[in-house]
Amino acid sequence: MKNFKYLFYAIFIGINYDTALGQQNPSISYITKEQYANIGDTIDLHCSVHYASLYPVLWVKVDNRGHTSIISSGSSQIIPDQRYSIRHDEASSTYTLQITKIQQVDTGLYQCQVIIGSTSKLTEDAWVYVRIPPIILDNSTQTVQTTSGAKVFLQCYATGYPEPKVSWRRENNDILPTGGVVYRGNILAIHNITKHDRGTYYCIADNGVGKGARRHVGVEVEFAPVVYIPKSKYRQALGYDMDLYCQVEAYPEPSILWLKDQHQLFDNQREHFITTFSSESGFLETKLRVAAIEDDDYGVYTCKAINKLGHDQKYITLEESYQVECPPVCGLTGSSSIFHIHPILIIAFSLLCSLLFFKSK
Repeated sequence: MKNFKYLFYAIFIGINYDTALGQQNPSISYITKEQYANIGDTIDLHCSVHYASLYPVLWVKVDNRGHTSIISSGSSQIIPDQRYSIRHDEASSTYTLQITKIQQVDTGLYQCQVIIGSTSKLTEDAWVYVRIPPIILDNSTQTVQTTSGAKVFLQCYATGYPEPKVSWRRENNDILPTGGVVYRGNILAIHNITKHDRGTYYCIADNGVGKGARRHVGVEVEFAPVVYIPKSKYRQALGYDMDLYCQVEAYPEPSILWLKDQHQLFDNQREHFITTFSSESGFLETKLRVAAIEDDDYGVYTCKAINKLGHDQKYITLEESYQVECPPVCGLTGSSSIFHIHPILIIAFSLLCSLLFFKSK
């Protein structure tokens, strides 16, 4: 019984001795788990160790392939990068890795390591996430040219951290083909596209960092001409000018013809003058001036537009009037091409001359 007592006491002493020795083994009591930073920021990564005074304590960076780069050992910096600095607080046995002027390359895994032996070490991980403003990638759609009825996919992809969210809008917040003014997603699909879907679209990438990124995507839709006329009938007195107007919507830009009784008219031919210009609304405006109207100028005119996808035309009638119609050029006679002076102006001018004559006497 006495021997058993001594044996129990010896076991008790041995256990406590082993426990006391176990407490002397190195351990990592605290590490900064993760840090989020913007470009240009400064961050601190802390690693506190116990019972490691006799062991090397390292800060290392681990790349995507698992390769490590030793930044520091103890309080000594290994990598000669001025943006890195090491501080050691002996009271808390904390090794602090400071990184200034944060860059995108600083994103990744950092480890605090305590080297116990040639094949043994303690490690704890600290992740650094650098916030990166969105950048829209070059494989995104830049321009689209298609024909009416086709199916079109506008694609937009962006990088950044956190991962950017992509949305679509139209210029002037016009309604999208999908409905509404905003579509969220990388791919905007337009089914059975029409001329009304053409214009400028905006791909917007945002992740809360900076102002976000935006790219405009031009969408051109080829379609056959559509001809509009503000008036189908004009009236003017013999010998005076009249302007006939026509508006054309088409893509690609059409050829515009003016005809009289199915015969094509040409600019500056027999008192016919044709002007064509683009309007701000994306239409082509064309005007035919019939100068110094003669009897055979009255009749039906045709405004015709043609492109590779088709044609359209509208008819305009010019009729005789027994009074001068204003506009366009009231008082301008076609036969003499001089300003016609109204009789009242002649009388007023005569009275003025008479007054000046008698006053001079």
